[in-house]
Amino acid sequence: MTVDQFNHNYAQNVKAIHNFAIKLTSNVADADDLVQETLMKAFKSMHTFRPDSSFKSWAFTILKNTFNTQYRKKRRMKKVNAHIEDFALSNSYAVRNDAISQLKIREIKSCIRELSDKCNEPFSLYLKGYQYNEIAEELDIPIGTVKSRLNYARIKLKSLMESKGIEA
Repeated sequence: MTVDQFNHNYAQNVKAIHNFAIKLTSNVADADDLVQETLMKAFKSMHTFRPDSSFKSWAFTILKNTFNTQYRKKRRMKKVNAHIEDFALSNSYAVRNDAISQLKIREIKSCIRELSDKCNEPFSLYLKGYQYNEIAEELDIPIGTVKSRLNYARIKLKSLMESKGIEA
């Protein structure tokens, strides 16, 4: 295949290739990058293209393989980064002095007591390990109300802790 033939075939199929990339990535910017990567790989390996085959199918195969390779790399990086972040997170909460940790616990409990009764009840049950549906049954309120009150309690607790200078 010559460069002119490659350009001609690419121009005829670029829309279909781009649409396939969008379908895979669900993102136009990522699809544009994937199409560009596919174009570079196809151009570098145009000598492997068989004249009796379909350019569109050949390009789709390159695109799909490129996407799969990138997906696997991202997934591996997420696993590696997740372990590092979990380790860093666990180290950031390590308290060396038990007296300091007890003091923090008392301060947090005082902030929890400052929550309104409407929020304190579901929040206390949640802290004890109850699930949303169990809290809803226990307090005889809809599950949506439980979720709403727990969310409000978290936001309010965070605000109270910040105002008192307590680090989470």
